[in-house]
Amino acid sequence: MPTNKKELRVHYKNLRKALSSDEIEEKSLAVANNLLQLPIWNKTYYHVFLPIEEQKEINTEYILHLLSGKDKEIVVSKSDFETRGMSHFLLTDNTKIKKNEYNIPEPVNGLPVASEMIEVVFVPLLAFDLLGNRVGYGKGFYDKFLAECKPETIKIGLSFFEGESQIEDVFELDIKLDYCVTPEKTYSF
Repeated sequence: MPTNKKELRVHYKNLRKALSSDEIEEKSLAVANNLLQLPIWNKTYYHVFLPIEEQKEINTEYILHLLSGKDKEIVVSKSDFETRGMSHFLLTDNTKIKKNEYNIPEPVNGLPVASEMIEVVFVPLLAFDLLGNRVGYGKGFYDKFLAECKPETIKIGLSFFEGESQIEDVFELDIKLDYCVTPEKTYSF
C-alpha cells in the first residue's frame, strides 16, 4: 500500500478516475448528508471549493444547496499560481464563475472576504490519514490559505474514500483537518 504523499496522490487519482458520473453524484450527495451531523451550522462564513470536474472532485453543489438553504454566507476562491495564494469572494447571485487554465471554476469578481473572516472551510483532498493529515495536489494553496485563517476555523476534508492509517512524510507546517467526511462516515480528529 502507498504511504507517502507522492504514491498516495497517484493511487487516489487512479481510484477517482475509475468512478462513473453516477457514482460521483451519489457519493457527493452522501458526503453532503453526513455533513449535516457535524456541529458546524451555527457559523456565518463557509468556504467551499468549486469542483474540477476533469479531476473528478466531489460535487460541492449539494453543499452549496445546504448552505444557501441555511442562509449562510458562501465564500469561493480564485487562485494565483505565481504567489500560490488565494483570494476569496462572496458567492452571490451576481457572481460570474469562469474556469481558469487549469479547469478550476473561479469567481471573475465580487465582494472580497478576508481569510480571517472565514469560519468553516471545506477542504479538497486526494487522501487523508486517521490523524487528520491530508494529501492535496501538492501545490500548497490550501496550506497557505488555512495558515491565514484563525486557529479556531473549522477545517473539514471531503473525500470519496476512507482514511489511510498514516501518511509518512507529513511536515510540521502541514495544517491538520478537524474532520473528514466520506460517503460512509465522519472522522473527527
